[in-house]
Amino acid sequence: MSGRAIADAIIEAPVVTSFTRLGYQARRRLDGWTPLDGYDLTGRVVVLTGATSGLGYAAADQLARCGATVVLVGRSAARNEGVVAELIAQTGNPSITQVAADMGDYQQVRNLADRVLTDHERLDVLVHNAGALDAEHHTAPDGTEGTVASQVVGPFLLTTLLLDRLATSAPSRVLTMSSGGMYAAGLTVTELEMTPETYRGAEQYARAKRAQVTLNEMWAERYGQLGIRFHALHPGWADTPGVDASLPTFSKVMGPLLRTPEQGADTLVWLAADDTPLASNGEFWLDRRLRSIHKLPTTKRTDTAERRAQLWDWVAETAGAVPHVARP
Repeated sequence: MSGRAIADAIIEAPVVTSFTRLGYQARRRLDGWTPLDGYDLTGRVVVLTGATSGLGYAAADQLARCGATVVLVGRSAARNEGVVAELIAQTGNPSITQVAADMGDYQQVRNLADRVLTDHERLDVLVHNAGALDAEHHTAPDGTEGTVASQVVGPFLLTTLLLDRLATSAPSRVLTMSSGGMYAAGLTVTELEMTPETYRGAEQYARAKRAQVTLNEMWAERYGQLGIRFHALHPGWADTPGVDASLPTFSKVMGPLLRTPEQGADTLVWLAADDTPLASNGEFWLDRRLRSIHKLPTTKRTDTAERRAQLWDWVAETAGAVPHVARP
């Protein structure tokens, strides 16, 4: 093991040092990161969900500064338009547009895919970043629990609908923003959706995030041969409006140590821009390094081939879409 690997392992072991700005700052110096402004993404098309605040906004800003054509996705067209105008003024990049869509509403997801396919002949990067930790139980239009609908089924549907365009634009990338909360949750299908009686926002969020990272690996296994790279990542603990609203006590206590949105979005932009992620597929990342999707033996034991297959089949059936790629 190299000296840098040993140093990283020491940082990684205590969660507080790893997930906070302390870990970010230490690893940036340790590995001599390439500044994000050094990447040229001119001509590349990036679709980014959850782009109007927090990590998504920070990523959109940096991607635009790198010259990418950025399609912002948020639930409100009016808010989206305001962010587009703001980012164009800040970055000087006029190639920023928006599409309004709620990722938990599957018809809106289909409309979003239609717009992307109509407006863009290529798609280099699809980023699944939309997501929130909701304190109250709610359901999507189809009756699926809202967190699962917007963070598991909706992204699966969008990837399915855009798979052919991603394949013809290869090497392309599908990136999923996960969360450290998934480390506490095992993989479950029958209990993926919590009921109103058992609902706990943080637990439901963790279950959805576990499903996300599992599906990321499965996408790579099943469709990686098409030249599409599927990667998921953990942003660390970042100071965002979503964290402040959903976990106010955590935000207050950890405030001085939380990462900025820009620090939390760093690995996301790096995964979209750098050539290093093209050398592997289906991986999970934190601070530009590969990480395990399990920290506890209890969650690893739930991660069986049978349960993975059940998850894929359930999500595909709920989304009403079976992935396929049209070939000439």
